[in-house]
Amino acid sequence: MRDDDWTDVVDLIERVVGEDDLLPSVVAGVRAIVREVAVLPPADIAGHTRALLFAATRALAARRGPTEAELSFVEELGVTRARQGVPVEAVLAAIHVAERAIWSRARESVAAGEIDAALLLDARELYGDWAEAVRTRLIRAHRAADTEQHAGRGDRDLTILRRLLEGGTAATLAAAEAGLPVGEGLWILVARPGNTALEQALRHHVPTLAGHVDGVLVAALARRPSARVVATHTTAGSAGVAGLAGPAEPEELAATRRLAIAALTAGEAIGRTGLVHVADIAVLAATADRGDLAGVLLERHRPARAALGVNAEPVAHAVRTWLETGRETATAAERLFVHPNTVRNRVQRFTEVTGIDPNDTFGAINAWWLCTSWLADMAADSGAPQEN
Repeated sequence: MRDDDWTDVVDLIERVVGEDDLLPSVVAGVRAIVREVAVLPPADIAGHTRALLFAATRALAARRGPTEAELSFVEELGVTRARQGVPVEAVLAAIHVAERAIWSRARESVAAGEIDAALLLDARELYGDWAEAVRTRLIRAHRAADTEQHAGRGDRDLTILRRLLEGGTAATLAAAEAGLPVGEGLWILVARPGNTALEQALRHHVPTLAGHVDGVLVAALARRPSARVVATHTTAGSAGVAGLAGPAEPEELAATRRLAIAALTAGEAIGRTGLVHVADIAVLAATADRGDLAGVLLERHRPARAALGVNAEPVAHAVRTWLETGRETATAAERLFVHPNTVRNRVQRFTEVTGIDPNDTFGAINAWWLCTSWLADMAADSGAPQEN
């Protein structure tokens, strides 16, 4: 192979990795497909994904395996995800989504005749060797950190907490074992991992059972936590909101945890901070939990999405952001890094093709839900396995 040929391959991969919409698309795909990772802040997912993509690109350019510095970063990623309670299988699945996005776009260049298929295959094989070494180091670091984290009493508490969150008879026994009084029901609070101050505050909220489960901090409490305590120990950003649900009997805690997670996710979507009970944002929580109705909404407006074509994604982003910022066009434009007129035009275009008036109360709900469903659907399509 001539050096010029390999330069063409590297240029192609660098162009794909550098495309403006690649990283947002990958993050959306990861959050839509990998449930355990979806609870992490998008900025967390984006930061680690960006670092891995550029490390892989550098390795391909030099036709080498991973350096020790790259492997050290991978070790840190494994340790971080273990401490967040994210299973190693979920971490690998998230990486796989990113890989598929890159190579899928690269294959489009082959189909367009921009590069020879044999060259891309050589690059894919070299990447495979690099990725195998990375995965091996990540798995080793994750397992070591997971073993260390769950040693001793912490392991016992986490085991009891998991049983409690299963609901049913097992939860009643787990509550008794943990010493949680259940006369007036239990409360479930969930927050993003990494907020050490909040976690310590919750552990002093007696009686409480807390730990990291499936990528989020979960606390089972015998009485409603103080909003002031939560506000004092949260900061603006990804750790600024905690979802709450309850009170509920131990047998009902599986559903209660789902409601608390829905409150957390919905609270983040609208920029809330502090303690958010699911009842305070019931509509947003409901839309997140009704996939059947989302499917009906998608089917009803399938022609509208087809009419938008390649503009469907930017239009959906614009409408959703505009609604989430209280219909403040200037604020939405700032978030999207576009001109305010672009936001206005995209909202108008959405109204024309769907017939939904986002200025109407119920129309706004349907518009937000449809755009959110479109974006999730597009992310799933881009990350879904493809036939060769």
